[in-house]
Amino acid sequence: MKPSELLAGLRSEGALPSFEGATGWLNSEPLSPEGLRGKVVLVDFWTYTCINWLRTLAYVRAWAECYADQGLVVIGVHTPEFPFERDVDNVRRAVEAMRVEYPVALDSDYEVWRAFDNNYWPAAYIADAEGRIRHHHFGEGGYDQQERVIQKLLDDDRRELVSVSPEGFEVQADWSSLDSPETYLGYLQGRNFSSPGGAVVDEPHTYAAPDRPARNAWALVGDWTIGSRACAVSGAEGSIVFRFHARDVHLVMGPPDREASVPFRVTVDGAPPEDAHGLDVDERGEGIVTQQRLHQMIRQQGPIGDRTFEITFGAAGVEAYAFTFG
Repeated sequence: MKPSELLAGLRSEGALPSFEGATGWLNSEPLSPEGLRGKVVLVDFWTYTCINWLRTLAYVRAWAECYADQGLVVIGVHTPEFPFERDVDNVRRAVEAMRVEYPVALDSDYEVWRAFDNNYWPAAYIADAEGRIRHHHFGEGGYDQQERVIQKLLDDDRRELVSVSPEGFEVQADWSSLDSPETYLGYLQGRNFSSPGGAVVDEPHTYAAPDRPARNAWALVGDWTIGSRACAVSGAEGSIVFRFHARDVHLVMGPPDREASVPFRVTVDGAPPEDAHGLDVDERGEGIVTQQRLHQMIRQQGPIGDRTFEITFGAAGVEAYAFTFG
C-alpha cells in the first residue's frame, strides 16, 4: 500500500479513551487525552511475562526513540495476566531490565483495558494529534504498517523505517518450526495434562510421567499442588515434563517469597542442553529461580523435531504458571 493510500484509509475509530483508571504511573506523571492533544499517541497494552509482547518490544522501543522529537508519545499500559504482575516492584524491575523508558500506566484493576474494550496482549492503538484513534493492531507482526501510520500522522513519511536487531526474548519466533502452543499449568486454563490418574486440584498429590508422552502433553513428577493458576512443588523435589516441537522453550515461574531462591536442572531428551541452553540456564542445564517472571529454558541451534523437556526443582515452593514457545 502506498503511503498516500494508507492515510486515506485511516478512518476514525473513536476518541482516545481516558487513562483515569490507572492505579499508578512509571516514567511519567499521569497523562490524559486532553493533555496529549497535538501529539501522535501509540498506546501499547502489555504484561511483562508475555512472550508475544516481548517480541514486539524492539520495534516499540525504537519508535519511541526515533519519533519522539517529531511528536510521538508512546504509552505502555501494563495490564497484569498473573497475580504477581500486580506487584508494582515486579513491574518496576521489569521496566528497568527491559529498557522500557517511555511512560507506563499501571492497569492493575483493568480499568484502562475496559475503557479501550481491549482483549489482547499485545495490542497497539495509534491516535492522531486530535485525539482520534486511527489504527490498531492486535498481536505480533504488522510492524511496517504500524510505523507507516505513525509517519503519516506525523507528516514524516519520507523517513526510512527503523532497523532493529532483537536479542534474547525479543528475537522473533521461528514460525516455520513452531508447533507447540502456549500451555497454562493451573486447572482453570490447563490442557494436555498427561500424568496417569489425572489431576488432583488444590491439595498435595504425588504424580508420575507417562512412558511415552504425546506431542504437547505435559506431566508432573513428584509431590505437587495444582492450583487454579499455577502448579507448586510440595515436596523436597519435583519435575515437569513437556513433549515439545519448537526452537525456544519459556516458562513463567517464580518463588512465592521474594527472598527465596530455588535451584533447578533442565534436560532435553534426558541430557543437558549444552549449546541449546536458554538465557536462564547454563550448558549443564543448571539454573536458579529467584524472581517471578518469564524464563528462557531452551533455544535450539539445529534442526527442530519433537523433543522431551524436563525441569527438576531442588526444593519446595516454586510456582510454575505457563509454558510458551518460539
